[in-house]
Amino acid sequence: MLVAVLTFAACLLVFTCIGALAVRQRTKTTDDYLVASRNVSPWLTALSAVATNNSGFMFVGLIGFAYRFGTEAVWLQAGWIVGDVIAWLWVHQRVRKVSGDLRVASVPALLATQGDGRVQLGVRGATGLLTLIFLGGYAAAQLKAGSTTLYALFGWEPWIGVVIGAVIVIVYCFSGGLRASIWTDAAQAIVMLVSMAVLLGYAMHHAGSPATLMRGLAEQDPTLVEWIPSGLAWGFGVYCLGFVAGGFGAVGQPHILIRTMAISSAGGIPRARRVYLVWFVLFSASAVLVGLYARVLLPELLTETAVQGLADPAEHALPRLGLELLPSVLVGLLLAGIFSATMSTADSQILSCSAAVTQDIVPRWSQSYRASKLATLGVTSFALFVALSAGEGVFQLVLSAWSALGATLGPLLLLRVFGHYVPTSWALVMMGAGLTTVFAWEHGPWADDVFKLLPGFVAPFAFYAVFRGVTGLARRRSPPAVGQTTGRQMSAAERARPAPPDPERAAGGP
Repeated sequence: MLVAVLTFAACLLVFTCIGALAVRQRTKTTDDYLVASRNVSPWLTALSAVATNNSGFMFVGLIGFAYRFGTEAVWLQAGWIVGDVIAWLWVHQRVRKVSGDLRVASVPALLATQGDGRVQLGVRGATGLLTLIFLGGYAAAQLKAGSTTLYALFGWEPWIGVVIGAVIVIVYCFSGGLRASIWTDAAQAIVMLVSMAVLLGYAMHHAGSPATLMRGLAEQDPTLVEWIPSGLAWGFGVYCLGFVAGGFGAVGQPHILIRTMAISSAGGIPRARRVYLVWFVLFSASAVLVGLYARVLLPELLTETAVQGLADPAEHALPRLGLELLPSVLVGLLLAGIFSATMSTADSQILSCSAAVTQDIVPRWSQSYRASKLATLGVTSFALFVALSAGEGVFQLVLSAWSALGATLGPLLLLRVFGHYVPTSWALVMMGAGLTTVFAWEHGPWADDVFKLLPGFVAPFAFYAVFRGVTGLARRRSPPAVGQTTGRQMSAAERARPAPPDPERAAGGP
């Protein structure tokens, strides 16, 4: 087991050094610290975004879901990928263009800033606070998920893994901000994919081909190979649509959107999308298959007690399967892959929370490089405290944070980047409706039939439609982004106002 520990430590050292190297390209400005001066290449953007999106949940939650429910997990990931691709095709390029025109450095600022520079302070403060609450808790849960794996594999006390993750994140975030996070994410994405593929290869060697796998699952429980779940109250189509909505929920995740805001130009989004999609499909397919193979090879897990910090013994499947099948050096690589998944998400969330504090909650700090770094330290300390002191409720927050952010920020972002003006009072009601719907659905009778983000998306848009109908408001576009019009006649003052330089042309983008 010493070899596994040394391999794991070597991988962590490499990640830390890669992040620290970002200091060579940094400039001591808030724009560089929070959005990497908007000059990140498409392939780095893609690898960073996909590593950030695929958190420890993929190594723990998705594999546990496949272990417990069988082939049903295929629909979860297929729908999630479809929804995510729709976001890349339809939304992310607009996010880069609008955020670049407005020169904003956080998602709440993007949601609250109109094309003529007017800022809806109520929207900015509320969305900043939501980002801090949900992403801060989400980051704490990532640290806890990594420590839980160390506990399961090596028997180390949970606080050791939490502190290791927090210290490493602080080192490279302090070194280069978002740029350091993106560089390390790219390296971590490679380790994540390789470690999952290696474990899948060993599992197939021990248990046989996918056809043999299906027979083994059917012998244990025929429902494990039922491709269409039975007893769905709303039908199979709506069931799958809920997962598509879950994937599309990326449009409400600040830690993912900030990467599309940092790409060198909007024209690079299609190239980033291709890299992102190839990685995501390969990793998702491998994760689902690993979960299914674990069910055949380790059926006894269902009778065991959950490891500290996890709600379901099925979530032990990955580390247990690694211990059973892999040599020590590859156990260390697998552990590095799990830690990569948790850290690549935690660092992104901590930086997004830092941006929310300095750019949105306390705007007078928006140009202070020092305040941005102190906010990072403060948010990490908060996440560390929560991870060390909270119980399983933190892990439950992980399952809800994606939906909560998707339902509150997602609808506003869609309306914003497509040019629709939303008054502050409407925006606050829409966010409240989305958040309430998500948590009400989670505890309602149909929670297992439709993923909660689908109704969470519908509710804010329903309120928006009602508001427009009641007020009789005609189609009203937001004030245009810099250098654009929306078809209305510009006033004399607008025509006389000089436009600031185009940031993409200045950067040499298309």
